[in-house]
Amino acid sequence: MPKTTNAPASFEAALAELETIVETMEGGQVPLKEALDAYRRGAELLKYCQATLKDAQQEIEVLEKGVLKPFKPEDA
Repeated sequence: MPKTTNAPASFEAALAELETIVETMEGGQVPLKEALDAYRRGAELLKYCQATLKDAQQEIEVLEKGVLKPFKPEDA
C-alpha cells in the first residue's frame, strides 16, 4: 500500500480510500509495516471525514436558522 499523507480531494474520495484500506486490512494478508501505515492513513482519513461532516452539519444549522420558517399555506 503506497504511503500518502496528501489531503483527499473530497469527502467522497476520502471515504472511498478509507473503504479500500478497510477491505485490504480485513483480508489479513498485509505485512505488519504496511498494515501500520494503512492504519495511520485510515486514522487521518477518518479525522478528515469527521471534520468535513461536522462542518457540513454546522453550515446546515446556520442555514436552517436563517432560511427555514414554518410553512403557511396562505403564503404560497
